Amino acid sequence: MKTSRNLLNIKNNDDYLDIKTDGANFRVYLLDENIIRIRGTFDDEFKPEQSYALVKTAWEDTTDELLANERKKVTPIQIQMVEKEDKYTVQNGKYALHIYKAPFYFEIVDKYGNVVHKDLPRRSFVMDDNGREYHYSTMGDTNKFYGFGEKSGELNKFKRRMRMHNTDSLGWNAKKSDPLYKMIPFYINFNTENNIATGLFYNTAHDSVFDMDCEHSNYWLRYSYFQCDGGDLDVFFIGGPTIKDVVEHYTDLTGKSAMMPMSSFGYMGSTMFYTELEKDADKAILDFVDTCKKNDIPCDGFFLSSGYTSGKDGKRYVFNWNKKRFSNPQKFVEELEKKGVLLAPNIKPGMLLTHPFKKDFEQNKAYVRNQNNDDDQVDQYWGGAAHFVDFTSPKGRETWKKYMKRSLISNGISSIWNDNNEYEINDDNARVDAEGQGKTIGELKPVMSTMMAKAAKDAINEAMPEKRPYLVNRAGFAGIQRYAQTWAGDNYTSWTNLKYNVPTILGMGLSGVANQGCDIGGFDGPLPEPELFVRWVQNGIFQPRFSIHSCNTDNTVTEPWTYPNYTKYIRDAIKLRYSLIPYFYSLLHIAATKGEPIMRPLVYEFQNDPAVAEESFEFMLGPSLLIANVLERDQVQKQIYLPEGTKWFDMKTSKYYDGGQTIEIPVDLSSIPMFLRCGSIVPQSKELNNVHNDLINKLELMIEPSTETSFTIYEDDGVSNDYKKGEFLETKVRVKPDSDGVNINVQREGSYQTKVKTIELEVYCSKIAPLTVRIEQEELDRYLSYEKFKDTNSGWYFDGEKRRALIRYANPKQNIYQVGVNFHVKDLISI
Repeated sequence: MKTSRNLLNIKNNDDYLDIKTDGANFRVYLLDENIIRIRGTFDDEFKPEQSYALVKTAWEDTTDELLANERKKVTPIQIQMVEKEDKYTVQNGKYALHIYKAPFYFEIVDKYGNVVHKDLPRRSFVMDDNGREYHYSTMGDTNKFYGFGEKSGELNKFKRRMRMHNTDSLGWNAKKSDPLYKMIPFYINFNTENNIATGLFYNTAHDSVFDMDCEHSNYWLRYSYFQCDGGDLDVFFIGGPTIKDVVEHYTDLTGKSAMMPMSSFGYMGSTMFYTELEKDADKAILDFVDTCKKNDIPCDGFFLSSGYTSGKDGKRYVFNWNKKRFSNPQKFVEELEKKGVLLAPNIKPGMLLTHPFKKDFEQNKAYVRNQNNDDDQVDQYWGGAAHFVDFTSPKGRETWKKYMKRSLISNGISSIWNDNNEYEINDDNARVDAEGQGKTIGELKPVMSTMMAKAAKDAINEAMPEKRPYLVNRAGFAGIQRYAQTWAGDNYTSWTNLKYNVPTILGMGLSGVANQGCDIGGFDGPLPEPELFVRWVQNGIFQPRFSIHSCNTDNTVTEPWTYPNYTKYIRDAIKLRYSLIPYFYSLLHIAATKGEPIMRPLVYEFQNDPAVAEESFEFMLGPSLLIANVLERDQVQKQIYLPEGTKWFDMKTSKYYDGGQTIEIPVDLSSIPMFLRCGSIVPQSKELNNVHNDLINKLELMIEPSTETSFTIYEDDGVSNDYKKGEFLETKVRVKPDSDGVNINVQREGSYQTKVKTIELEVYCSKIAPLTVRIEQEELDRYLSYEKFKDTNSGWYFDGEKRRALIRYANPKQNIYQVGVNFHVKDLISI
């Protein structure tokens, strides 16, 4: 065993520190004022830098060429070191890093004197006799821990021990199963005593473990630890002080979420059933789309399960179309496109030994090799023994891209579903190329799925440079958000999974992956009972990825019309989803620029309210909508906590509530409890039924104007890469109440020509109706009859039942204009 107990030497190289202890050696970078890197090794020297996760660096890396279009090189903060009797200190402007001599440990203090991180003295960095490395951190009684990527259970992972490892978790339990499909070794430490959040990211793809006060020892008091199976202990401290700050700075380091096509927020149909039909699976899927339309259910895509690749022996052979099931793939894709539906076919990186294309991949040395590097590795896969494509190899990526272009992209496909890519290769010593560095699969296993997504993105960009890729991944590593939307794999059909899928998604959002979801209705298991199915859809419509997907074990198929007497509830929920797509798309742009999650835990928005630190099941959709779905069987009453610091507007009853209290409301099968945060703006398009074929030419803005607020609506063409050239439009709407009423200022910036012809404002009026409404200096006509108002192009109407003013006008051509809503009371009695 090796332990870093005493500091032996420290050298200031201006850009970084070199530190030698009696255990490990360390290199410290002050990357910027929010991020401090501490890289430790128990070897005599550091190995060459190699990270597939980082997009912000200050050093040379063997992946620099591969990630050249993504990575930003910065100059680190120059180090000025101050020595005292017991420690050295360096500062980055916001934080002071103390390096204690004997015992050796690191401590980080903010500018107000708060200790925001402290290693466990005398046990800070350890390597055991099996070569496993540990980093121990002190903790207190008031710490909450969030993030850790894709994890089961409640949002706060205090008292949890969690394994970082990718596995195919068919039928997983959302309350208890661990590990799952994705590995993101990052967490947020929220100290509720001083209301300060910070983060730690461990830049290693080795299998690892987090223990968050599950283990106890009286000799060491309270601590957490990170343990990894090998490699460097490369830890990045991420500064706060808010949870929002930590997530933003972490995604500065590992990347923001990709801008997917707008249609990715539509309903994506899916089931394994159709592609397992003996023949004419294409006709069955086209019929599914037509049945959606007959039932007035919007649909914008279909995830094509892997049965489309089945050979004569029934096994899956990726890139191999089964012509009995799909006689003319290109024509099939074109017919779907005419109906406004994209196709996302399933592809898998394991190639069975009987695969017809196996030899080409062998000749190109595209596979993971065995530990002796003298043959291609063979391991168990779905369907039998298989080779695995090496996505850290340029030859592996190029060969994969060649077949993707030939089999899929040439048929007009620009959406890819990357599945079964956990790389459960049993021999961790199998060899991979690692950009010519030559490493083991145990060092890079979760990276494979992320680079598989990058290969798909690059293939589509090369073959269809004008088309924006839509990628979905099951597995992934830190940084997967740069390439793909993700989903939490093959969940089981149960009330437990409906409920606990919520914190799984929220934890992913806090881990930098803003665009994700879970299979609605459950993938594995029996057909969901009617109530469970309705509740799952009502909850799923708020997930960035919305797909009803099933592989039921009782010869059934989960479809929106499975229960005819309940289809109306499914339809209403999906239509609500579609009405919010302008809001979702603007939230995606925020995720792509700021890293903010789309689905947000309450503590993300209301960190100052101690009552929400443990809340796992209520959440915010963006900054404005609180969602408190019914997640229990046979509920007729539901208790809902409304965070303090604001008032809340019940979207169903139009009743206002003070924050900081728990209310109880009646619920029935149609209930989708939603509360609008006072001082909010939510863009909607209530007439949208298909993102591909319908223009959003009418935009409705739901506005609660009791406090000053703003929101930026993002628009582009939703399908191309022109937004990267500046072809987008940002419309900032500012709402400011005063003694006379409400002023709504609109300012547009950007070159994209909006398709919106009509604007309708839905302004909530808590006390009195407006007296007048003006656009600039023009007063709009008031209508006392809704029947007359709904047929007009310009004017306003007060809806007394919902206490709202509906204001409609033609979208002005000028980029800056103002809407004035006057609330003076007109005296009708006095003369």
